[in-house]
Amino acid sequence: MEGDLLRRFCFIPRLWLNSDSTGIEPADNCSLHTIKPEQDKVHSTIMRLLTSLLLCASMLMTGCSWLGIGTGEDADKPDTQGYTEKDFFDVIQKDLSARRWTDAIQNLEALEAQFPFGEYAEQAQLELIFAHHKLSEHEAAIAAADRFIRLHPQHPNVDYAYYLKGLSHYAQDKGFFSQLLPTDDTKRDPGSARSSFAAFSELLAKYPESPYAPDARKRMIHLRNWLARQEIHAANYYFVRGSYLAAANRGRYVVENFQMTPAVPDGLAVMAQAYYLLGLQDLSEQAAQTLASNYPEHPALDENGNFEYRSDVSGEDRSWLNKATFGFYDNTEPPGYDSRHIYNSASQQLAEKKKGEDTNPNKKSWWHWLTFGIFD
Repeated sequence: MEGDLLRRFCFIPRLWLNSDSTGIEPADNCSLHTIKPEQDKVHSTIMRLLTSLLLCASMLMTGCSWLGIGTGEDADKPDTQGYTEKDFFDVIQKDLSARRWTDAIQNLEALEAQFPFGEYAEQAQLELIFAHHKLSEHEAAIAAADRFIRLHPQHPNVDYAYYLKGLSHYAQDKGFFSQLLPTDDTKRDPGSARSSFAAFSELLAKYPESPYAPDARKRMIHLRNWLARQEIHAANYYFVRGSYLAAANRGRYVVENFQMTPAVPDGLAVMAQAYYLLGLQDLSEQAAQTLASNYPEHPALDENGNFEYRSDVSGEDRSWLNKATFGFYDNTEPPGYDSRHIYNSASQQLAEKKKGEDTNPNKKSWWHWLTFGIFD
């Protein structure tokens, strides 16, 4: 979807964005080979020979650098001294087409510095946003987008800057390990999600007919579901801390402000349980009845549709076995309302499955078992 959008950009014929998901394929033929005793001598000789060759290559490369001879990728870099604006722009297009983002950023900055009012100055500022985003320099991409929006609010392609700003906010907190480990994105800090939602909202408000508007709307739906789920995570944490009023407020906030999201049934369950623990029976029964009427398959309801209240949810009276095994055995956990495996759409569940997440609270992930319940 992103590739189709960016290829419409009038001045950048061959720019594209990768999808958000990152797939890492295992290497083929990754097997361990044992060395027999009679091969030790041959193996030692080969290793000494390889070490000598690597040392000679290192010394040769060092000597070339002393002599001013370019090596590796630097040898192919053109000398931009005396370049015209058009020459700069042609080199930048080659860098972008070859996905050499670092070279493109350097040349874009040089182009803007030498020709600040040239024909390609505004185009260079837009491409600089894109290059920073592709290099995962999201803060720099956001700063470049804000600068372009401030300097050129009437530019015909300013919607492109808003769009890339939203994408950069969206990916800002995604680290390397979050792509490898089965982490739950909804448990991340909500600041980037809110900023991304705000950027996409501004894009839709000012440019509803933009070619980037359809994709921005889809991302806003995802972000809204994400923010609602974060409120439920916070409510579950407040149950652990014994802060029942704070949990009730979080549940009510979801019900009032995130209608039509998969987190609403859990918000009602949080309200029913929290009001019950606060002694507010009328409010608790009202929330439980609303939950049973609209979401009869919620896990917090029994076969007859009655809410299953918990009287002790703080988890403070833990046994010695529970403490010694870090909650792995004899674990009486507080209620953690999470019905995503029921109410999330099929596409959402498929995306979570591909990422390694398991939103079924009754099933523990391999990361949970590996760390004895300390994480996940």
